Amino acid sequence: MANQQEISMEERMRLLEAIAATGKFWHDWDKLKSILSFHLKQVLEDYPEAKMTNELQISSLGEPFPDLAKRLDDALISFVDGPPFTLQRLCEILLDARNIYSKLSKLALALEKNLLVTSTLTISADPSTTMLKAAEADTEAEGSQQPSNSVPNGITPTGQDPDEIMGEVEGAEVVDDGMSIDMETLEEMVRSETNSTIAEPPGDS
Repeated sequence: MANQQEISMEERMRLLEAIAATGKFWHDWDKLKSILSFHLKQVLEDYPEAKMTNELQISSLGEPFPDLAKRLDDALISFVDGPPFTLQRLCEILLDARNIYSKLSKLALALEKNLLVTSTLTISADPSTTMLKAAEADTEAEGSQQPSNSVPNGITPTGQDPDEIMGEVEGAEVVDDGMSIDMETLEEMVRSETNSTIAEPPGDS
């Protein structure tokens, strides 16, 4: 397969890491399958058993290394409609195979277990596209918000100049003082009339 040559090793690793982290894929399955196949062969060939003699390989692996590698690759290629639902685990293994499995025989068993399934995954939306749509939605939501006319403490603005309002308050206080003076004068007049009436002696009948 030639598709795996279209991306660098760094890009291939980032792709596998993204799938291992999310469990989702958003690429054409044929292209992704080609990348996985290429990486699978590289991982297998990295083990010492791959360089043993044919006899030692049969003793260690139960079959020659080329046969083992082809069997696992054929199992991967056999998925036509989409990747196996174990794709996330497959990527996790391929990314850190030597640290997880010290022997090629154990790695082969793990890979075979994850490839001998029938259920497949469906393609997901491209994460970058999803994030862009979310950002656009947030921008639209912010633009649709109307500015608020409320002010602190629940005071509703009247449109009047603050100086005019203070003037009205001061005027009201002046009127109150005037009313207070009038009441005091009236009370004084009433008391004077009452006292003069009491002081006048009764006339002779």
